[in-house]
Amino acid sequence: MGNLLSYSGITTKIRAMRKNLLSKDEYEQLSNMSSVSDGFSFLKQHPAYSQIFAHLDEKETHRSQIEALLTYSLYHDFSKLYRFANVKQRKFMDLFFTHYEISVLKICLRSAYSGSNVTIELPLFEDFFKKHSEVDIIKLGNCSSLNEFIECLRDTKYYKPLMMIHESNSTTLFDYEMGLDLYYFSYMWKQKDKVLKGKELDIITHNFGHKLDLLNLQWIYRSKNNYHLTPAEIYALIIPVNYKLKPKTISALVEANTTEELQAVLKDSYYGKQYMESTDEQSIESIYMHLLETIYLSSSKKNPYSISSINCYLFLKEYEVIRLTTIIEGLRYGLSAKEIAKYSAKI
Repeated sequence: MGNLLSYSGITTKIRAMRKNLLSKDEYEQLSNMSSVSDGFSFLKQHPAYSQIFAHLDEKETHRSQIEALLTYSLYHDFSKLYRFANVKQRKFMDLFFTHYEISVLKICLRSAYSGSNVTIELPLFEDFFKKHSEVDIIKLGNCSSLNEFIECLRDTKYYKPLMMIHESNSTTLFDYEMGLDLYYFSYMWKQKDKVLKGKELDIITHNFGHKLDLLNLQWIYRSKNNYHLTPAEIYALIIPVNYKLKPKTISALVEANTTEELQAVLKDSYYGKQYMESTDEQSIESIYMHLLETIYLSSSKKNPYSISSINCYLFLKEYEVIRLTTIIEGLRYGLSAKEIAKYSAKI
């Protein structure tokens, strides 16, 4: 009864918001548009985006603006749910927000590293960050060097991990981005035990644990087949968290000498036995988001009046934004609906 009462308000809100997520037919309609402008017009009429896009002219709106507004819609939905959340739920959402924070930090990092302009309209997110973050994103977006970027984060939790990379004489943008990612995953894995308890901790451990396993699995496969990294290089990039993908299995995957050997190890793993009909490249590349969707939806269905309902909706919304961004990009390059569907299916 306690969970039912504490989650009844926000669960009702989530049910209403889920009705506004795009359907399979709507994705197909959007993919069949003839231009970015037509795609924008389509989204402008959709309940989830009509308010955000209302003041813009589809004929004068650039792709980067559309992508920024799509991202903003994710933050906008987070804010709507935050207003309905109680103190306990907000603690989890504050922790979850680190995911959004890291995404914007990486955009600003790329700008500072290259000395170019930020590729997203940061003022859109300024009010949101003032409410939820200790980071001044406008100041961060104006940094013109890596040293300035790191110094700007001195009073935040990101300063120490970035300085450790900086002092190790790492010189590539990849090193810094990967450092932020690894910090985020480790931080979330540890902090969830402090923020959540009992059944809710079990739910998030289950969902986030699968996510980290699948990211490691995807990265190992890409590292070996696309980038041809050595085992030592791959080990340095693996998220230091194990859930169902045990250290012995990870070692066997990393040390595999051929694609066939890697696929055989994967087939015999927890994920190969439980979820994968095939272990070929296409299956591995496409399994991440689709399998997470299955896990999150199943968890939410089993535990509707719990933290799972919030976690599931935020995942589904982010998944939608990623797919919409991919489709808009396909329209920009003049791809056919069939080609766009092929790329979006890999997400």
